[in-house]
Amino acid sequence: MRRLLLTSGRGPAECRIAVAHALTRLAAEAEAADCDCAIAPGEADRHGPASAVVVLDGPGADALAQRWTRGSLLWVCRSPLRPHHGRKNWFIGVIDLPLPPMVPALAAADIRFESFRAGGPGGQHQNKTESAVRAVHLPSGLTAIARDGRSQHRNKALALARLAALLDGRARVVEAGEARLMQAAHDRVERGAAGLRFEGPAFRPAG
Repeated sequence: MRRLLLTSGRGPAECRIAVAHALTRLAAEAEAADCDCAIAPGEADRHGPASAVVVLDGPGADALAQRWTRGSLLWVCRSPLRPHHGRKNWFIGVIDLPLPPMVPALAAADIRFESFRAGGPGGQHQNKTESAVRAVHLPSGLTAIARDGRSQHRNKALALARLAALLDGRARVVEAGEARLMQAAHDRVERGAAGLRFEGPAFRPAG
């Protein structure tokens, strides 16, 4: 299991748009990489979230996390908000958030489990029964899915662990001070070379 923080730093609204695009792209890559992806967005406005905690789990999680944390992320695009603005390079930070030795347990009364027929990661062991599980944290509305286990019982445990890691990550960001984390990410972004680069309104990967 891997946990990431995507943040716009102290960038303008275009950087929030980049975060929203990046979350969509990361979720799609997670599905293609045979792993589940759970997202806890932070404070958001109409342009997108300023930051988000992402939990990746499954066979491809480590490789995907390494790909996304090689440096800052650069979106090259003319501003969709200020068409005549000269700037077209928008940076966001992608930070590895290490998992603690023990993630706090969640109250059973706060969790609802939903079963469904799996699709996506899991290969030949999917779709035989409704063994995939979605864990919903009722107070926050956040969800985590598990479909790579071979039984509903196993998937319940996996979904619960992913949800706990997601909530713990969000709590740690709040506790550490999101503004301070965003400033640190912003400083790293400005100084470092982009590890990932996307272009245009469609957020297509660049060379």
